[in-house]
This record gives sequence, structure tokens and C-alpha cells, in this order.
Amino acid sequence: MEVGIVARKGSERAVAVANELRDAVVGAGASVWLDAETADALDDPEAGRAVAALADCDLAVAVGGDGTFLFVARNAEGTPIVGVNLGEVGFLNAVPPEAAEEAVLSEVAAFDRGEMDVREAPRLAARTDSWTSVPAANEIVIQSGRRGPGAGIDYEVRVDGSRYAGGHADGVLVATPTGSTAYNLSEGGPLVHPGVSGLVVNEMVAEEGMPPLVVDADATVTVTVEGVEEAVVASDGRNVTTLTAPTEVTVDRTTPPMRIAGPQSDFFEALGKLS
Repeated sequence: MEVGIVARKGSERAVAVANELRDAVVGAGASVWLDAETADALDDPEAGRAVAALADCDLAVAVGGDGTFLFVARNAEGTPIVGVNLGEVGFLNAVPPEAAEEAVLSEVAAFDRGEMDVREAPRLAARTDSWTSVPAANEIVIQSGRRGPGAGIDYEVRVDGSRYAGGHADGVLVATPTGSTAYNLSEGGPLVHPGVSGLVVNEMVAEEGMPPLVVDADATVTVTVEGVEEAVVASDGRNVTTLTAPTEVTVDRTTPPMRIAGPQSDFFEALGKLS
């Protein structure tokens, strides 16, 4: 078995936990490596690899907050991920640091037995005829290059080919249940329990918008953008692409899904930390 471990950048505590986990996994007889930045922080650069190598692992471990988990997920493709939470809200990172060794070694043992219990969460991709975005675990946002008075886009939203909404807004957001607690929530969208199979369609500061809509997880959302020279598409807020407008952007589920191993986060307990 091969395990890849990634610690939150700039966090001495995360690096220390990653080092402890590395020793524990080696002691259990599995192969283990660190991402290059974590290895450098431990003055052991030879132990480091590019995070893209997570795609070839049997298990990935993210030590930090939900942002670290999403960073790992962008590189892990279909590799199962255990998240160790260092004090953040913890929608994705369910394991406290004091239980990290037990949780990771439990997954190593389960792998040896062929019994890993892995949960799947949907990811989204935006696409045009000539381009496809980086997969998003939280949301795809389609907007202009700037927001606020005098900015925004003219748009039309269709769901499985049927018109849902249109007009002028700062942008349009399509979120997974995982992402319902992130940018979607700050834009007035609904919370969606991770057990619900659906996607959120949310117009951002629309002049005459419709309420946010929850659609089937397999729905295809099409956003036509006009009224600007360029449209900006962001995947989880970090992977930004500028498209020449007018344009039509399609958003739907993509493969592989995000795969989560280890104990499951208590959704309602995590919600309580938002208040």
C-alpha cells in the first residue's frame, strides 16, 4: 500500500502531525511519502514528491482545514482521502489530530483486508465546445471580470434544456452539496445535507432573479453569457479561466467523484461552528 501525506502550507502543527503519521504508517509496513513542501518543512526534501503523485496512491491524507482537503482532492483524482482537522469547521476533515494515527492506521489495515469504506461526493466541471475546467468539489462560478455597480453579466440559465432564469446579475453559481456551505451560503443559497443527491443553482445579486434552486445531481445546467466582452469561470475559487463572450457554459457532474475515507464528519456539529 502507498500513502501520500500533505500538510497545510505554513502550519508547523500540520507538518508535525504529518511527520507523526509518516512514522506510524511506516511502522505499519506501508509505503509513505510527503508532498514536496511538507518534506522541505521537515528538512527532508528527498522524501518529497509532486502532489500530482497522489493520483497513483492507495490513500491520501490531508492535514489542515477544508482548504487543504480540497487542494488534495484536486490532485488525488479518485484516490480516497482521509482528512485531519486542525481546528477549522471540518465539513470534510472529520478526524481530530489526537485521533489521526488511529484513523489512518485503521484505513491501512482495511486496505490490507480489501475492506476500505469509501464515500463518494460529486464534483462538477464547466465546459464549452473547446474547453473543460478543472473539476470542482464545491462550486463553479460564472461571472464577469468584476462585480458591483455597473458590472455583472446578462445571462440565461437553462436546466436540462428548460429555461429557469435570466436577466442581469453579478454571476451564476452552481454548487454541490459539499459546496452549499461555502460560497453558495455567502450568496444566500440553501444548505444541502451531504446525503442529498442534488446541485444548487444560485444567481448572484440578480436584479430580478429567481430563488436558488436545487436540481437533480445529474442535471445539466447551461449558462449563456452576454453583455460583456469576457466571461470568467472559476472552479472552487482558485482555477480561473477567461472566455470570450458571448459564450455558453455547460456545468454538470464529472468523473471521478471525490472519494472520502475514514470517519464521517457530523454535518450538524460542523454547522454549529459557522455561527
